[in-house]
Amino acid sequence: MNSVFIKAVGIWLAIVFAAFINGVFREKVLVPATGTDLALPLSGALLSILVFLITLALVPLMGRLEIKKYLWTGLLWVILTLFFEFIFGYFIAGKSWQEILQVFNIQKGDLFILVLFVTALSPWCAAKVRGIL
Repeated sequence: MNSVFIKAVGIWLAIVFAAFINGVFREKVLVPATGTDLALPLSGALLSILVFLITLALVPLMGRLEIKKYLWTGLLWVILTLFFEFIFGYFIAGKSWQEILQVFNIQKGDLFILVLFVTALSPWCAAKVRGIL
């Protein structure tokens, strides 16, 4: 298997761990302190920042790559994230498809679309910031 692919998946797993911690933080700290209406967008913004910071810290592990490989990595992360969100949500958490699709409801304050956008661009942006590109 391609070394870059394995490293990219490894970095994505670190992002998944951060997302899990972010969700716990949202439910245990933000919701009680601010209420759900504010906690949800704060959590989305925080996760977006975490995704970029994790990528910024770990992207050098992937080495110096062509621009398109960083962009493909971001796309891979988005696909893995969506797959995880839907499969975990439905089969493990027991949510209905309707409930799962609520992560795309910006009107209720969910910034999952922002998280996906940041996830897609983070490998390229982080490589640029780190001077790898």
